[in-house]
Amino acid sequence: MNPSCLLSTSALMDCVRTFAWPSRSPLFLTCSDSVRLVHGSSLCSGRLEVRSNQSWSSVCEEDLDLNDTQVACRELGCGAPGLLQGALYGEGEAPVWTSELQCEGNESAVLDCRRSSSAGKTCSPGTAAGLTCTDPGGVRLVGQPSRCAGTLEIQHQGHWRPVEDRFKDWDLKSGSAVCQHLDCGSAVSVNRTDDSTDRPVWSVSVPCVKLTSGLRDCVGLDGSYKHSSAVDVVCSDLLPQPNISLSDGVFEVYQQGFRVLVGSDFTVTCSVRPQYPGGSFQLISDTKKPLNLTLPAVNHSAHFLLSSMGYTHRGNYTCVYHVDVYNSSFTSSQSPALYLTVGDLVTNLIIRVVVLVSALLIFDLCLFFFYKVRSHLSSVDPLDFRLSHTQESELDMCAAMFVPGLREADPNEGGDKRDESCGRNIPFVESQWFSVSPADIWIGSTVSQLNQ
Repeated sequence: MNPSCLLSTSALMDCVRTFAWPSRSPLFLTCSDSVRLVHGSSLCSGRLEVRSNQSWSSVCEEDLDLNDTQVACRELGCGAPGLLQGALYGEGEAPVWTSELQCEGNESAVLDCRRSSSAGKTCSPGTAAGLTCTDPGGVRLVGQPSRCAGTLEIQHQGHWRPVEDRFKDWDLKSGSAVCQHLDCGSAVSVNRTDDSTDRPVWSVSVPCVKLTSGLRDCVGLDGSYKHSSAVDVVCSDLLPQPNISLSDGVFEVYQQGFRVLVGSDFTVTCSVRPQYPGGSFQLISDTKKPLNLTLPAVNHSAHFLLSSMGYTHRGNYTCVYHVDVYNSSFTSSQSPALYLTVGDLVTNLIIRVVVLVSALLIFDLCLFFFYKVRSHLSSVDPLDFRLSHTQESELDMCAAMFVPGLREADPNEGGDKRDESCGRNIPFVESQWFSVSPADIWIGSTVSQLNQ
């Protein structure tokens, strides 16, 4: 019987084939006549429908509990119930089941559970129960450093066994179904290998694999079958996602990434989980001046030294890993983005603020004392100097010329006396009133200027 034929028609007799040799692998089936999961990705996931009165009906999410879903998954030959969510696999066109399940959890079939009548019941939009049960079987690729390359094995009936390829039916299309199941992209190569001795294997219908994503649904049920062949698959997403980090620079962490000190040197490190030796790392940035640098991988990492951090270095940085294995070149997906910005460290900013505040305080103190001295000098009575404004100017000129023409008045002499070196008439002040010194001249000149 051709499995691919069964997937395209409901007439079983159209799929029967006859052979000249007797078969030694009878087909055993386990059917469920009361429950099914439709429009899912495998036998163990889909919208839950219950058979009643020769028709299939949807079940409301609110009518199911853990015991009900355990019985449904068990009847389907699947593992424990996982996700239960309304409209997860569409609303469907089937009518709503009018009974509410009241399973205890140990029943072998849904229709063995007690039920309560809910005549005329309807489900609210988006509440048709979608159920996902765990798949008791699994798929893996073994024998290579990467989980996305190796010998194909399937877990079935509690046993992990390789898949035989007696007729060399496996190709890139069927291999891609395996890679997609493992979330490893598409198949790059599919090869048949032979072991020295026969061993227990699983026989898988390749046409079935190409038409459905449920690999376990395509496994034959003859557990005693032995063969020496196996299937090796290499998927496109062979390499893990690399990591990216910042080191050796003066930097600090903030919400969006890292802040690097202007003018400093810093190092971006790309690394990958050890799998294959060699290879290279590519550092890419979306900065003002984009970077595209490549270094060989040493111990599964590479260090990119960037000098004199400036504003052109601000932006996102990502790493990509390249390696040649299995006679092909592989490229990893990009690492998570590392965002760098430029600026001063917080400590430097604090120091600058402290220095600026100190300078402002010193300036304020200088202004304070300056105006205090000015106020004190302005309070002196100008009559005590007995000098006119014009005479003050003359004294200023003499002081500027460093001429010692000012001296105390002689009480025996009166009137004015000309200082030849200065060329001005300078009055003599009686000693009992005022004695003029060079400092007095400077103060008087300063006061005069300030008053002007």
